[in-house]
Amino acid sequence: MAHGIVKFYRAEKGWGAIASSELPDGFDAWVHFSSIEGTGFRALAEGEQVEFDYEPASQDGFRFRATRVRKL
Repeated sequence: MAHGIVKFYRAEKGWGAIASSELPDGFDAWVHFSSIEGTGFRALAEGEQVEFDYEPASQDGFRFRATRVRKL
């Protein structure tokens, strides 16, 4: 799993971005609430540290999509 920091997260929309030095320079990973581990309401907070798996994708202007996210 890659390590990163939540760049921003819009809880009202259920998505945000994760910045990580493990992604190519200048790219962040798009994250949807459904990829956050846990039950019930799931959200992230700006600056929160996370571990995540990702895949190449074209999603809302992002080139990578987080597929599984775990808060640290």
